[in-house]
Formats: sequence, structure tokens, C-alpha cells
Amino acid sequence: MTGLHIVATPIGNLEDVTLRALRVLAEVDLLLAEDTRRTRVLLDRHGVKARPISLHAHNEKSRIQRALNVLAEGGSVALVSDAGTPLISDPGERLVAAAVAAGHAVTSVPGASAVLGALAIAGLQTVPFIFVGFLPRRAGARDALLADLRDRRETLVLFESPRRVGTTLARLAEVLGPRPACVARELTKLHEQVVRESLAELARRFESGARGEVTIVIGGAAPTRVAAVDLDQEIRAGIAAGEGAREIAARLSRSTGVSRREVYNRALALARRKPRSAP
Repeated sequence: MTGLHIVATPIGNLEDVTLRALRVLAEVDLLLAEDTRRTRVLLDRHGVKARPISLHAHNEKSRIQRALNVLAEGGSVALVSDAGTPLISDPGERLVAAAVAAGHAVTSVPGASAVLGALAIAGLQTVPFIFVGFLPRRAGARDALLADLRDRRETLVLFESPRRVGTTLARLAEVLGPRPACVARELTKLHEQVVRESLAELARRFESGARGEVTIVIGGAAPTRVAAVDLDQEIRAGIAAGEGAREIAARLSRSTGVSRREVYNRALALARRKPRSAP
């Protein structure tokens, strides 16, 4: 077994680990973990003798070189995060990029994910969705991101700290408006809680914060139909700017709520029309 293995681990319940993941963790030459203490609990529970070493934001550069040395000698490396699937709001992107650039095989060992777990039980549209990660802490950057997401019709999934969850939900309600949403807290753990209400109702419920890991799932923006004449004007503007029918369809479908097929067919029809000659 060679190459870099990205191994998903439980997000709470230690039984939520695959047989393949346990085998890989037991057999690799180097095991990198975001928090060795948390990983040690999992390894001890399942009788895995591996000795993890830390890889986090402050030592990733030096750990990458160590991992590359092991890989260059034909060895194997595994990466795990605190919980769930590595790289999803966790360290590891630079390690994977370096391994790929050096020509080494990179393999996914899939498993638990708070993003997919929360999305699956939220009772909202599951496809398509956008994963936002943690919102920026600075108000200006956060509000700029929310403004960009306000008209998106995809379901939104984001993480938040238990201390800021109430404040964040209140701001989400202000910017995004009356949306159905779900707060999934402590998924797969003893005190798991799943609450499905509007953003405003959730903001009131969690005004004082929460305990544990929090994932928020939010319904997408409602589609807004536009008048046919306005749509034609937008399509003509796109044609004049040199856009193709597919580009126009993709862009206007997102912003108007009109189906991509309808916009595409309309764009083809307008593109075929020749402008009338002046009298």
C-alpha cells in the first residue's frame, strides 16, 4: 500500500468508521492527525497500534516535507482530521496539492461527514447545494459573502461555533429573509439535536448560543420570474457581448428563475433573427 490516503473518521459516534479506514490507519508508514489526542481515542477504541503525529495550520509546512520523504521512498501516508472528512474546513489542502504535484497517488477513504449528514436530515432540497464552511468573523466580509449568496437558489450548508450561532442566525435572517432552515447540533453524539424552523425562529431559539458542533442548513432563495420582454433584453445584451447560448442560459437561469432550457432555446431563436433593415 503506497501513496497518500485521506481518511474520514467519525464525527461523534466512534462506531461510524469503516473497516477499510481502520485497515489503512493500521498499515500506513506515517499517520498525520489534526489532533493526536482525539485520534488516539479512536485508535485505542478499535485496537489500532499506529502512533499519530500532528499536522495542523502551524506545522503543516514541515509535516508536508516529512510526508513527501516517506512517499518518495515508496511508503504510505494517511491524513485524518479531528472528525469527519479531512480538508472540509480542516487542514490538509497544501499536503494534498504537494503530493499531487510530486506525482504521488492520492486516495480517498470516505466515511462520515457533518455536511452530508446534516443535509440529508434537514428536510430541505439536497441537490444542488453550496457548502460555505465557516462564515468570516469580520462583519464586513461576512455580509459581503451573504450578499453574494442571497439570490442563490441552492441549499446552503455552513458551520458555526456554538458561541456565535445565535448571532449568526439572526444576521442570516436579516440578510436572506424568511427561509426554512435546520440547525443540526452534536450529530451522532449522545445529545444530538436537530431543529427545523425558519431562520428567525432558530435565531430566537439559539439566542444564548449552543453547546457542541453546529451545522446549519438553509433553504435556497425562491425563484423570481421575469417578464418575457425583460428576458429578451437580457439575452440580446448577452449576445451583443459575445456570449454563447449556453453561457447566457446558465447565467440568466440562476438570476431569473427561468429554466436553463427555456433561456437556451430563447437565446438560439433570438440569435437566428436578423435585424430589420432601415427603410
